[in-house]
Amino acid sequence: MRRRIGLIGFGAIGQSIAAYLQSPRANGVELAGVCTRSDRIKQARANLSSRVLATDNVERLIESDLDLIIEAAGHNAVVENAEPVLRAGLEFFVLSIGALADPTLRKRVEHAARSYGGCISIPAGALAGFDGLRSMREAGLSAVTYTSTKPPLAWLGTPAERRFPLATLTTRTVIFQGTATEAALNYPKNANLAAAVAMAGIGFDATQVQLIADPAVAENTGRVVAQSATATLELQMSSSAFGSNPKSSEITASSVISAVENRNATLRFV
Repeated sequence: MRRRIGLIGFGAIGQSIAAYLQSPRANGVELAGVCTRSDRIKQARANLSSRVLATDNVERLIESDLDLIIEAAGHNAVVENAEPVLRAGLEFFVLSIGALADPTLRKRVEHAARSYGGCISIPAGALAGFDGLRSMREAGLSAVTYTSTKPPLAWLGTPAERRFPLATLTTRTVIFQGTATEAALNYPKNANLAAAVAMAGIGFDATQVQLIADPAVAENTGRVVAQSATATLELQMSSSAFGSNPKSSEITASSVISAVENRNATLRFV
């Protein structure tokens, strides 16, 4: 039986996910519907099979006999849609996990999931090692630092643009240093992984974050260093960014596809 997938968002990541789910490579899954902004409906329909719903109404998407919905549309999409999706008893894949840095929203979303039988899933995105963080947390995780390094222009449209000459930067520059809470709320399009690391590890306020603009790099790099009484984790992953969106890494879409297909596998990584 093929699992029916809904998608919220049709930007660079959403288009990549949709293209895969409509390809012959998709294993046991199918794209049933896409919800996007009204000004992107025409573009979506041009890139979707006639069998795939294209709508700007999330309720229509939810009612499309789905197994799960993937969010790839930014923090506002989580704020507006998480509770309706979860109240429908669906699994909700959240990429813009930084939205849940807001404790009030996080409590509401968790309550909706518990009350109606839905669940929130967090794909690895452009990082890895969340299994290790969770294992170390059970053993007594004491310190976690997450560092995100990107080319300067990837930080355009963030608070860094007001403080640093990003277009002419010549040296590696720390543009932010603080907690995961501050990073996720102030850099919502760039620091979703900071939020994911915090949720897998020791929490938003205890997780330390550095955001770096480096003119010498061409890829987006995430690095995690974690320490417990019995183990140390050091992990780094670099990935090319989407040409149309330098804030997002191409491997993010691949991580979603992998997580969806893992649901159908007879041998699963958990």
